[in-house]
Amino acid sequence: MAEYKTLVKKIPVSPDKKTKQKDYLKKGRLPIVDQGQSLVGGYTDDADMAVKCELPVIVFGDHTRAVKYITFPFGAGADGIKVLQPKENILPLFLYYATQYIVAKMPNRGYARHYQYVEKEDLPVPPLPEQERIVARIEELFSQLDAGVETLKKTKAQLAVYRQAVLKEAFSSELSSKTVEIREIVDDIRIGPFGTMLHKSDYISGGVPVINPQHIKSGKILPSASVTVSEEKARDLSAYRLQTNDIIMGRRGEMGRAAAITDVENGWLCGTGSILFRLKPNFDAGFYAQILSSPDVVHYLEEHATGTTMKNLNEDIVQYIPVPFVTAEMQRDITVKMDCKMSVCDSIEHTVDLALQQAEAMRQSILKNAFEGRL
Repeated sequence: MAEYKTLVKKIPVSPDKKTKQKDYLKKGRLPIVDQGQSLVGGYTDDADMAVKCELPVIVFGDHTRAVKYITFPFGAGADGIKVLQPKENILPLFLYYATQYIVAKMPNRGYARHYQYVEKEDLPVPPLPEQERIVARIEELFSQLDAGVETLKKTKAQLAVYRQAVLKEAFSSELSSKTVEIREIVDDIRIGPFGTMLHKSDYISGGVPVINPQHIKSGKILPSASVTVSEEKARDLSAYRLQTNDIIMGRRGEMGRAAAITDVENGWLCGTGSILFRLKPNFDAGFYAQILSSPDVVHYLEEHATGTTMKNLNEDIVQYIPVPFVTAEMQRDITVKMDCKMSVCDSIEHTVDLALQQAEAMRQSILKNAFEGRL
């Protein structure tokens, strides 16, 4: 056994050799590697920013615990990365998988620094031929696992396409009657509280949920236990509290994320990144939330949204969204048909998500077996 720190040479990166995120380019001569989850965070045209090291190296995200195997010239992104070069008689890929193994079994300490714990971990260090055998076996099993994961991801993508096809068919064939602007069927359209009214410091655990775009998925609301506020703060922001039969929609990033507010979400808060629609009587939120997620409305929103890096919506844009004006009876009939088809999608997606979780657990099991002598 050997301490991890005895197996690596840490490559120092001076402050003037780090590219700040605001200076990243979408394309450039030199890839920037930071502690984000993506292999490459951005680019720079300044070749002098390249980290001087002998490739390949492992880049470890001190805060994020991301582990990357880098085989190409790169620059360092901002702070928080450790560039680790394996010492003699340590196979680079062996060290890469060993680092993943260590990270998987250690506690996640949030935004704290993690390398100080990684470097103290003990690892078995077999001779090079055995390291090569272990790496070859890991990659063989990972290859099989990756093939299955790819199939699962394709299934999820196909489900998303199917959902859109169902929406398009329903709202183009059956609702070709009168169309109005959404402002004609609502009593209020309101963007969530601005940052001056709701700060990060207001968030607590286990309070009144705050619903931002990331909490809206496939027409459903999935709150986060850590993105909540106290009841007192919620009362201060009473103008933004959601009511049964409202619709909440994300106004940033991906267009068309919308969901109906039911009795379960009644009293929750519309977040800064969201916008609420308070429907008039006889207009069903479940029905019109589907409308707001339909391909035609998504296309309308993408064409009218402001911003280049991230699309944004405001009241002046969304009040003119064209929607069908139909009877309450037709709303109910179409909603029942849609729910039937979408419930099948939900069931399949749930199964796929479980399989993806199992695949990740299997990946960690392979690493555990490899570095505990059972592979």
